[in-house]
Amino acid sequence: MQQEEITLQTLTSNEDIQVGYSDDNIVIVDSIQKFAEISAAHVSMNAVAICTQGKTQATINGQQIELHQNQVAIIPHSVTVTDLMVSPDFNLKAMFLTNRILQSFLHEKMSIWNDLVYVRRIHVISMEDEDLLFYTNFYEMLSVCFFKHTDYPLRTDVIQSLLRAAILGLCGAIKQRILTDGGRPNSQTSKHPISQTTSTHFQRFLDLLHSTDVKHRTVEWYATELCISPKHLSVLCKKHSGKTANEWITEHVLEDIRYYLKQTDYSIKQICDLLGFPNTSFFGKYVKDHFGMTPMEFRFVDF
Repeated sequence: MQQEEITLQTLTSNEDIQVGYSDDNIVIVDSIQKFAEISAAHVSMNAVAICTQGKTQATINGQQIELHQNQVAIIPHSVTVTDLMVSPDFNLKAMFLTNRILQSFLHEKMSIWNDLVYVRRIHVISMEDEDLLFYTNFYEMLSVCFFKHTDYPLRTDVIQSLLRAAILGLCGAIKQRILTDGGRPNSQTSKHPISQTTSTHFQRFLDLLHSTDVKHRTVEWYATELCISPKHLSVLCKKHSGKTANEWITEHVLEDIRYYLKQTDYSIKQICDLLGFPNTSFFGKYVKDHFGMTPMEFRFVDF
């Protein structure tokens, strides 16, 4: 199985990926047909991709998705994509964004992004005709900026402003569809949709949980980082997502364990250290309790 670590560096250094623009926080990809040779990937950046032709199917953190022409895939930071299969004519255009630049683009609108990808777990959105028209014209305008010389005055600022407009437009379309739906969950949404008056602390908790490498920490640790009490943090999480803070933490720790055991060749000791477990015995018990088998059994079992 070929596995790819998708980072800013791997995107810009891969000759098989047509990069239109890149800086320290953003990569814009014009074509990525090379995905046809990848069966698993760990995406270390936030991504928004429009399928321009063909189709693909994959599993994102255990959730199966299909992406067809004129649909948008929204992939959050640090997820594992497996079982990737694409049609021979598959292609896409995509933007990859670090957490820092995404948060600077969205500010208080991050709650819409977090609601979509973390609470409702929606990763594919169909584009309406007016949306397609907007993004087609938008990309043509963006392409003009790409070809400006790198020392062109304010080139980076103009490109980032256009990208921010695109992301905000996408979030607006998402919010409109959520409101049209009446907030009702569908087959891809959480059973406990987040309220429209999302707590800032809850959003900060999600941001902290998704940005920290070592997620296996106590609720007290996260609460201290947020300057609130552990009880208050758990109440907020339960209110806005239907899950406690500990359930959120456990869910993300298990995703990291699944990724490192199934998609890497790291030793059990290395994985234990990377994920912040005190020793291999404790790690083994944790895996056994949640997956019903030892780390080595889980690594080699076929699902």
